[in-house]
Amino acid sequence: MSTTSTVSPLAAATAAAALVPAEVPLTAVPSADVPPADAPAVVAAVVGRVAVELAVVLGPQVARTLADGVDGAALDPADALRPALQAAAGTLGDGVLEPARLTTAGLVLGPDSEVVALRGAGQTLAWFVLRTRPGAAPAAPRPDLPTQRGAALRALYDVELTLTAEIGRTRLPLREVLDLTPGTVLELDRAAGSPADVVVNGRLVARGEVVVVDEDFAVRITEIVSAPDAH
Repeated sequence: MSTTSTVSPLAAATAAAALVPAEVPLTAVPSADVPPADAPAVVAAVVGRVAVELAVVLGPQVARTLADGVDGAALDPADALRPALQAAAGTLGDGVLEPARLTTAGLVLGPDSEVVALRGAGQTLAWFVLRTRPGAAPAAPRPDLPTQRGAALRALYDVELTLTAEIGRTRLPLREVLDLTPGTVLELDRAAGSPADVVVNGRLVARGEVVVVDEDFAVRITEIVSAPDAH
């Protein structure tokens, strides 16, 4: 199996391995071993200078870890493995990771696929797959900006923008706003656990999960929103 020489499947697999939910740390290891065709897999396409699909194929132990979930609540494989695919995509250079979807290994593997074993505790617990997207061509490189325009843009690089994270919104008539008191509970238009919106100047640019860093709230970006979806 082979794919474009402009990317490194092992580097992408190494980045993904660190974020695959498993009971033991995983290490990316080149291997001729391939997963069973009916094994569950989470796949997402990368749109950018390279046109590839990235996938993590689950071995039984990793699949069981996701099924056991947190406090008995099963984890959605596409959501749980998206950070791993995002990390892998980050090794490929410029590009945007499309939404992840659940499928099977047989629909991911092909003649243009590279498979890397993800091993832990002396055994293969999952597989990382990188393959050229069928029928897709890499995005054409953007022409260089004229010198003056490029210099003008560079002058703006240090301009600070205010990013706002929104966990939800609600609408209230003025009389209810005036009646707000400490202890009032406002129901938002978003379910608990849904990603927060990251907004710049009123425009949605990304989504992410709320985390805590050194006792302060933070947002871990999980999705970059393209212009047509930024509303």
